[in-house]
This record gives sequence, structure tokens and C-alpha cells, in this order.
Amino acid sequence: MPPPPPPLGRARRRAAQAFDEALDDAELVAARTALAQGRWQNTRSLLVRTGEDWDRRGHRVTVLARESYCASWAREWLLAEPDSGDASVLLALAQVRRALHGEEKPARAREACHRAAELVPADPTPWLGLLLLECVQGAEGDVVRLFEQIRARYADHHHAHHLLVAWLAERRVEAGPDPLHEVYDFANWAAEQAPADSPLAILPVIAHAERYRALAAAGHEPADPVASGHWVGRRARQVMKAAFDWWLEWEHEGHPRRLVDLNFLAHAKVCEGRGAEATALFHRIGDHATPAPWSYPGRDALTAFRTARAAALGTA
Repeated sequence: MPPPPPPLGRARRRAAQAFDEALDDAELVAARTALAQGRWQNTRSLLVRTGEDWDRRGHRVTVLARESYCASWAREWLLAEPDSGDASVLLALAQVRRALHGEEKPARAREACHRAAELVPADPTPWLGLLLLECVQGAEGDVVRLFEQIRARYADHHHAHHLLVAWLAERRVEAGPDPLHEVYDFANWAAEQAPADSPLAILPVIAHAERYRALAAAGHEPADPVASGHWVGRRARQVMKAAFDWWLEWEHEGHPRRLVDLNFLAHAKVCEGRGAEATALFHRIGDHATPAPWSYPGRDALTAFRTARAAALGTA
């Protein structure tokens, strides 16, 4: 069966969206647009250029895989190049996305990820696809095992660490707030293990936000993060100060997912009531907002982001 024709009006709809998972990756945006038009060769070239920059590869593949037409065009690519590891990885992640939306059997997505992993054994991206799936549908042991498979290939994998923090944050939520919860221990450990210039230094901030999300969803924290007090305790202040100070010194502005971290850090500074620090972060973020953590817990992310930004920049 041939792939479906490209959707009409996609570019106009894309421009109207507030959140774009591609963030500021212009090459990725161009390849995604070409893929929507059936030109998978642009994606092929993009992934060849990406090489073994594993964080960037994971970011690009997961963003492309979110598009509804991606699986069809990845199969078309595989017809032309049956041994292509890049095409297999892209198809695997597209099938994971479909499985998470109830459009594909999870077993088929798992099989696709394992096939891709065999073709590109050094690549953590097929394992990232499995982790995305098992964080939602898998057993505890599967999640931990898959995370270890990713770390064995790339110890500082940004997306994998974020996924594990979000998953850990939901454990034992029925017990309520716990300053000694394991998600904090894991985030601190990972930050300490990472190189000095790694954005995993901000992982304790991510853990703090993810734990708030879980607690608020369970009714243990107020639905308004600013009013919750979750960010103003002594421990929270230490975490936020250390993360902000690290960001001021960070010189690697090219990390593909750095804007995810900046949104979490800006959100934390807003909740902490540190307006000047939040302003500096909003200037750096520009229009590249991310749904998380502005949506926490169940809020309209765009409204929350715009309100916070306007207050910080004095344009409310």
C-alpha cells in the first residue's frame, strides 16, 4: 500500500501551534516539513549529519516520529534501503508513538525497536523508544533495565534521565510529600555523576517539578504551583540556587534539549518568587516554550507560560 498523500495546510497549522517539539532546531524543522511532503531523503541526510551526537539524534528522531505520517514514509525509505539503521530507528520510534496512542499493538512497537537495536547496536535511540513505551505500560524491572541499556551506550542521555525522573516521581505518591523520596536521591546522584558541563546538573530541578506534578494530581498539593509552597522550602531553595548558578556559568548553548531545562528552571524561579532570575531565563527562552512543566498539574500550559512571562517581563 503506498504512503498517504501529504496533509493539506500543515504548514499553516504548524505556525499556529504554540508549542513545537523541534524547539530551535531549524534543520529538524526543514526535514520534518520535507518528510510531510514525502521527501524522506532530507531526513536521511539529517540523520547522517547528526552522527553519534546521541542527545541530538534522540531529539530529532522522537520529534519526527511524532508526526502521523512518519511510519508510512519510514517504511517507504526501508523499501529503498532495507538495511538502513536510520530508517529502522525512525520506524521503531514512530511505532512507539502509535502504540502510545492506541493505534499500534505495543508488541509490534517493541519488535521494531529490537530490530533497530540489532542494526545499530551502539545507538541508544531504539532503547529510548522502548523506555518511552515501558514508562507508560511496562513493569518496574523493565523500566530500570531499559534505562541501564541506554546508560551503557551513553551515560549522560538527557531524554532518558528526564523520563526516569518523571517515572520515579509517581512512586509511593499515596504517602504524600516526602523530602527523602527516591526521585530526589536519583536526581542528585545523576547530577553528581555527570560531567561538569552536562545539563544533567539541572536534574534536581526537574525532579522537584515532577514530584509536584504527581503530588498535586493525587490531591496532596494545591493545584496552583505558586501557592503550593513546594518551591520555597530550604531544600528547594538550595536546589534552585545551585541550578541557576550553574546555568549562568554554562557555556554549551548548543545542546538540543537545553530549552526544556530552561523552561523547567524558569517555572521554578516563578514559583520561588525570584522575578529577576525568571526574567533572565524568559529572555533566553524567547518563544520556545515547552508544555512541561507549565501544564503541571493539568493547567493550560500556554496560558500559564504567557502569564508568567508577562509578569516577569513587566508586560502584563
